Amino acid sequence: MKPILVLQHLVDDGPAYLGTWLRRQGLSVDLRCTELGEGFPSTLAGHSALAILGGAMSANDDLPSLRQAEALVRQGMATGKPVIGHCLGGQLMARAMGARIGPSPAPEVGWQPMRCEPVAAARDWLGDAADATVFQWHYEGFDLPSGAVALAGSAACPVQAFAVGPHLAMQFHIEIDEFKLGRWATHLDAGYMPARLSHPGSVQSVEAMLEDAGRIWPAHRALADRIYGRWLLAAGVNPAI
Repeated sequence: MKPILVLQHLVDDGPAYLGTWLRRQGLSVDLRCTELGEGFPSTLAGHSALAILGGAMSANDDLPSLRQAEALVRQGMATGKPVIGHCLGGQLMARAMGARIGPSPAPEVGWQPMRCEPVAAARDWLGDAADATVFQWHYEGFDLPSGAVALAGSAACPVQAFAVGPHLAMQFHIEIDEFKLGRWATHLDAGYMPARLSHPGSVQSVEAMLEDAGRIWPAHRALADRIYGRWLLAAGVNPAI
């Protein structure tokens, strides 16, 4: 099987649990970090699937790496190679499909609830639960692209996830793990404190993020296992969860 291409934008926003899950499946991974000067490939011909990670920049920023990521999204969708996007990665998928990216109705940081839509595609990707708690860290969001199916939403962010066949875009960070959470909680970005002060209902304190993690990890990881397994079905992977 050809390797999975993982696009990383920033050094401190690595694959985390996604990397753990891919290693557990025994899959080969081609990880490219643009902040380290590693260029993104021009084609997916040498890869079986595409994953795009998050980042502090806006999907609308004029960065060549972002436009290259969008080109790879369109290639994956055109050729049936499954694409998955996390936060900024999900926004790039939406933008590649012509949807608007802009400020979310409210910022979301920390463990936040979302409702799952009562549609077959949502049950396929997210399971039968009517809601879920997922980790968020975003100030912008995406509109639903034409031809996509909305899977989940919240008051702060009406479109939390959408699917187009085997392709999934998420606004949340299903890849978060203990190390990544600890790093982010001790290296707060410039937008965090203003967002915390203006929207305390959707932006958790650092203390609450860390305190809630212990009880949320099992369900969050089970959801990640389901999502990643569903994503790679189109690439011929029968996950060993």
